[in-house]
Amino acid sequence: MTGEQMSKAGTSGIIVEMAVRIATPFIQLFGMYVIAHGHYSPGGGFQGGVILGSAFILLGIAFNQEMALRYFSERVNSILGSSGALIYVGTAVVCALLGGLFLDYSALDRVLPLGPVEWRSMGIFVVELGVGLAVMSIMTSLFWDLGSGGDLEKGL
Repeated sequence: MTGEQMSKAGTSGIIVEMAVRIATPFIQLFGMYVIAHGHYSPGGGFQGGVILGSAFILLGIAFNQEMALRYFSERVNSILGSSGALIYVGTAVVCALLGGLFLDYSALDRVLPLGPVEWRSMGIFVVELGVGLAVMSIMTSLFWDLGSGGDLEKGL
């Protein structure tokens, strides 16, 4: 069967589907690892978000967009993207309201006295988490919109 025949049939083959089913949880776990260790090692929110988004893009490519939307709906995608942006900006605004500079995490020591060094580490982690969620959402939305021509009901 040629590639054109497979795309018309709506399936990409049992081997590709099984490989994607097996690889997707590991891709997602690695994306979360990159986000979590972004302030200690290379990586961070942007790179981890792209990796997480690629897991959902891979589902859409291997199966179809309808099946990918069952696992990660457009509504959930919007909520996670908005939450990521809110986490990032909210952390910065809270720091500024507590008398520090924008994204000066040591100002959070006034809320819970852990020490400025610990708050800088935790603040960076929270911001990386927010960036990761927002980037994952944007990557997935771009793929869905470009793949379906803006009509999600139509599919890829």
